[in-house]
Amino acid sequence: MKILITGASGFVGHQVVRALENHHELCILSRHPAKTRERLGTQHQYRANLDDMTNLDDFDAVVNLAGEPIANKRWSDVQKERICNSRWELTARLSELTQLSQTPPSVFISASAIGIYGDTEQAVDESLSLPQKQMSDSLPFPQTVCQKWEDVALSASSEQTRVCVIRIGLVLGLSGGALPKMLPAFKLGLGGPIASGKQGMSWIHQQDLVDLITFLINHDTCSGIFNATAPHPVSNLEFSKALGATLSRPAILPMPGFILNTLLGEMAQLLTEGQYVMPTRLLDAGFSFKHPQLSYALADILER
Repeated sequence: MKILITGASGFVGHQVVRALENHHELCILSRHPAKTRERLGTQHQYRANLDDMTNLDDFDAVVNLAGEPIANKRWSDVQKERICNSRWELTARLSELTQLSQTPPSVFISASAIGIYGDTEQAVDESLSLPQKQMSDSLPFPQTVCQKWEDVALSASSEQTRVCVIRIGLVLGLSGGALPKMLPAFKLGLGGPIASGKQGMSWIHQQDLVDLITFLINHDTCSGIFNATAPHPVSNLEFSKALGATLSRPAILPMPGFILNTLLGEMAQLLTEGQYVMPTRLLDAGFSFKHPQLSYALADILER
């Protein structure tokens, strides 16, 4: 297959490239093609933009993982605009090119996030009815971002193209994401629960995320929304205890919510709120998680 990948230089994206490169022809969209070529190799095609393209007839699949990191900077108005536009505009352009194609890609896989579910103490899966679009102005920022992101991706759906939207949880790995930022404090025995510790943490091992993307590429009966989370979400308190135990360190020092609100502003909700998300549709489709339990997933990552 010839596959167009966006976000290929990111934490998850570069692992997807490694998983696909031996069996498929890859075209990588990057704002910095030369730098990305140095990292990912000269055997792939590279594009800086989609400006000169009128369709996606040359591609069998699209994997859309691009987006400004949501937790790298405080959410100023300017940063919020970057977060939104980096997701909405590129996804809308890919959907448009898919619709303009005579022989469009057979599958369009597009990222989203579990933040679309908002803050909830109840277990949720893909069957949950989300707030109506007309209410989006009053929704928390992550929900607003994800709702439009998913809408523009799903607009690429047709009889010829199946769209799979993956709502990604906390990805566990050492080359990116939240875990490397948490490790220094926990290694010193200074880690612990955040705020009440009751908020859900729906996580996924990096290898399972890469595997489910390839699974969705190859299973032509799969389309629609899929939760990209392990089948055993935990509370923030349980996560802290598991990480401390894996490192053989205590994990009892709490981080009060008001301190995070002072330090991070609105972005603090990423840590003080959460969800218990179940991957029901992936399990029903026959996907098998290699790392379904948190303690074993952490051990696999940290003992390498």
